[in-house]
Amino acid sequence: MWSILKTALRAIRRNVLRSFLTMLGIIVGIAAVIVGVSMGTGAKAEVDRQIASMGNNLLIIFSGNMSRGGVRGGFGMQPNLTERDYDTLRREVTGIVGISPEVRATAQVVAGNQNTSVGIWGTSADFADIRSWKFQSGENFAETDVRNASKVCLMGKTTAASLFGEGIDPVGQTVSIKDSPVAVVGWLASKGANTFGQDQDDIIIMPYTSVMKRLSGDTKFRAFSAAATDPEVMSDVTNQVASILRQNHQITGDKEDDFSIRSQQEMSDFFNANNRIMSILISAFAGISLVVGGIGIMNIMLVSVTERTREIGIRMAVGARGHDILLQFLTEALTLSIIGGIMGVAVGMGASKIIEVVKHWPVATPYIWILASFLVSAAVGIFFGFYPARKASQLDPIDALRYE
Repeated sequence: MWSILKTALRAIRRNVLRSFLTMLGIIVGIAAVIVGVSMGTGAKAEVDRQIASMGNNLLIIFSGNMSRGGVRGGFGMQPNLTERDYDTLRREVTGIVGISPEVRATAQVVAGNQNTSVGIWGTSADFADIRSWKFQSGENFAETDVRNASKVCLMGKTTAASLFGEGIDPVGQTVSIKDSPVAVVGWLASKGANTFGQDQDDIIIMPYTSVMKRLSGDTKFRAFSAAATDPEVMSDVTNQVASILRQNHQITGDKEDDFSIRSQQEMSDFFNANNRIMSILISAFAGISLVVGGIGIMNIMLVSVTERTREIGIRMAVGARGHDILLQFLTEALTLSIIGGIMGVAVGMGASKIIEVVKHWPVATPYIWILASFLVSAAVGIFFGFYPARKASQLDPIDALRYE
């Protein structure tokens, strides 16, 4: 085998440019596979991380119910969830850690001579626990603050940096929102960007009663957030919520719901759908490149058999058998393919790193796919190299020696 491998490497070195061009299809195909898998895996991991940062066993109940691309969502609909809905759900739904309404507003927030426009969320006291939001310092506002519509708030890291400076604790400070003084009682730990690319740390959270009374003027909610006690009761909690809301909203029979309930898994699947489509397209391109590369190997091996007909005849004349010739040419095809696979993996990983640095796209290459790339390139070499190798092994030694 070592002798056959040395002969194969000599044949490849004899015409380096032709050998490289032969491997090019394999290189491009394997590189495309590595880049596609790296981008898809990295994007999925990032989406899963962002979804997980929203909380544990999270359910979001949206106002309205409309379809977008075959997927139902509550985005963009008029708020139709009421305080009665919130009270009923909080009182009657079992298997949840807590539930919080959501109402949103945008306002100019002033602290000393600094000011910034911030998204302000109105929630209940359960919201921080539901969304697993930890505190850098300070503490959450209480249920009594919600009942009294107190002028207190929790502040995100980005907002605090804009108003007070990087790393300065805002707890105990007072900010002005629409000419009303609001005390900062909690400094939220950083969560980074969400799945839409928005900064989750550029936020102020207040009791929903304070936001509705002093800022937005809303009388209904755009959404509720609820957290189940564990994943096993998610389905039961969803059914309870749907049943209560249908009863409260007097939805009977087969009438369509005027609300939507989404779990973290459904949101993850929705946002990962585009990544899967991209991975499929790149894989299809890679498959075509591998087939083209395999055909190139077959073509060059057939040319090699023709060029070396006399050599084959001499080998047979001195005792080489058919399977020795078959193994020799199959080894050459396999060597070409594996070298192309190695170069393809190197190019693919290099391209992935460039994309990560230049485009800031998260990438991750599972090692199993690197191994799979070598196996695929070897399979391509064996499959497309077998016919030329078999043709060489079936040459008649007398005719081969006469060949000019």
